[in-house]
Amino acid sequence: MWIFLFFVTLPVFADSYNLGKNGHVRPDMFEEPEERILFILDFSNSMSEHLHGVPKVDLMMETMRNILPKINKNASIGMRVYGHRMGITPFEACKASALITPIAPANSINIQNSLTKIRPRGMTPITYSLKQAVKYDFLGFPGKKHIILLSDGGENCDESPCKYAMELIKTRSDITIDVIAFNLNNQEDLEQLECAALVTKGKFHTANTAAELANSLNNTLNIKKDVEAKIIFNP
Repeated sequence: MWIFLFFVTLPVFADSYNLGKNGHVRPDMFEEPEERILFILDFSNSMSEHLHGVPKVDLMMETMRNILPKINKNASIGMRVYGHRMGITPFEACKASALITPIAPANSINIQNSLTKIRPRGMTPITYSLKQAVKYDFLGFPGKKHIILLSDGGENCDESPCKYAMELIKTRSDITIDVIAFNLNNQEDLEQLECAALVTKGKFHTANTAAELANSLNNTLNIKKDVEAKIIFNP
């Protein structure tokens, strides 16, 4: 009787675990959900300042235009910006953060198109932007979430990205924050941003040139650089 029951229930067991043909385990059974990537970009007023004769915002957008096509087309990516509008009051200015391009696969062209419509204007609500991203932008997505925050300044809305990150990891282990500090020299601001990255097991980069900015983005996205090879023939 027990042997009979074993052979009767085995197909049910196999079906419940979605085994492949002939009872073999499918390779995709244990695959983790794909990682979602969200860029959070700085469009505060200071991004209109010049670096090596070029507005920092132009350097950022040109670098993004070069990087985006290199991202895996199957990856789900999106973009949030902050500081892109002023406010009648500081309170309103510190809420200037918006998801411009929702996270989706094959989304590079949509992000590039969105970038052309935004100019730097306001303040630097970094912590508010991180909170919005965690609460809303990744809503409904399983698996790992990867935030890439680029800023040329520190938080100026009376909050602390470091304290927020330390609170976040108490309840969430699925979110990593990589930070690129672009042409930022204030030590306290650097420490705040570095803390937000490291406590979430993210990467922290500083960049003071367009080349360093590109290298930082390549690194945080794990994009391999193109290597130029030269063959020298000896006569």
